[in-house]
Amino acid sequence: MAEQKLEELCYLTAQSLTLLKTSDHFRVVKLLGEGSYGRVMLAVHKKRGTPMALKFFPRGSTSLLSFLREYNLSLSFCTHPSLSRALGIFFCTPSHYVFAQQAGLYGDLFDVIVPEVGMEEDRVQSIVSQLSGAISHLHTLGFVHRDIKPENIFLCDQACRWVKLGDFGLTRAQGTRTRAVWYQSPFCVPEMEVAKKRKAELKDQGGTKGVGKEGETKEDIWIAVEPSIDSWALGILIYCMLTGCFPWNESTADDLDYKKFKEWFDQEADKEAQKSNNREVGRKETEHRGNRGGTLSLEVKSRHSETGEGSGADAVSPYFSVFSPLALSLFKELLNPDPDVRARAEEVPGYLGMPWLVKTEKEEKRRAEEAEAEAKRVREAGCIGEKKEREDRGER
Repeated sequence: MAEQKLEELCYLTAQSLTLLKTSDHFRVVKLLGEGSYGRVMLAVHKKRGTPMALKFFPRGSTSLLSFLREYNLSLSFCTHPSLSRALGIFFCTPSHYVFAQQAGLYGDLFDVIVPEVGMEEDRVQSIVSQLSGAISHLHTLGFVHRDIKPENIFLCDQACRWVKLGDFGLTRAQGTRTRAVWYQSPFCVPEMEVAKKRKAELKDQGGTKGVGKEGETKEDIWIAVEPSIDSWALGILIYCMLTGCFPWNESTADDLDYKKFKEWFDQEADKEAQKSNNREVGRKETEHRGNRGGTLSLEVKSRHSETGEGSGADAVSPYFSVFSPLALSLFKELLNPDPDVRARAEEVPGYLGMPWLVKTEKEEKRRAEEAEAEAKRVREAGCIGEKKEREDRGER
């Protein structure tokens, strides 16, 4: 198993961790990024002359195991072209653990998403194609990224033709039990709302804590790490790239925008269930007529009329009205509130290649109509010319 191999690699590399002085081997150029993990610096290897990103983890707040896990996972498992890979250089200084990785010289996705506008749709679909493949690769190996967001997607060129998903600090093996932590963000999956409710309950009770087995406290809720976490984040990311904003602030019942989406989603699910039921009833009625003759029963007719088939879909959630039916179908799959039936990343390519925005869909339809009109004009002109040529030859 990949997780077992990763543990073995961590044990082996721990034996060869070397204490070095960064300036002896690298010329540090500039800061590329920083966060709670530490910072990333653009550097040039003095002997090789190659640029690379050095990721610095403070030793005071980073365990050796977590450092080695991220390094070895990136080095040995991130072989997909859209996953950021370590370069086989790792060491420590008196204050930091450090490893080298491929440098994102053109920033990250957050830098190129225009607020309230988004990105060109064809570019979004290209990026999604790459990311869905990268995420699927991780899932196939048994790992879940757990931190997909614009800041962790690095650009390999100015035009965003090639991107890489990076930062594997939160990546865990599928099935690993982790403490449920809720945070206010659309990327936080709705199944984490239980952690928010538990925190509120404990606050009402005066913050009473009790220690259970293995040091767990009363407020702890443990969940299994599953690929559905990445699917949800990918859905939110697609929305963000297409619109330049987020659909809601948090994925809980307290957020009115999410609540409206959930209501629309439930209506759509009920409608699909009713259609499925109608098809089954219709099939049985067909079999019944085949055996006994007769016509479709009044009960079946009434069910068809109650569902309003052919009368148009229910009003879409307000912030999703700009999307085509294809994109809405994708969002319903990726942003399914039920993690057990949420779509997986490998299903996303099936939604590529057709318009995701209503304005794009209309524009493509307009172009198709213009092309058809031009083709018709050419055909008619050809027919007229052929007729005139026959007349000139004295033919009827």
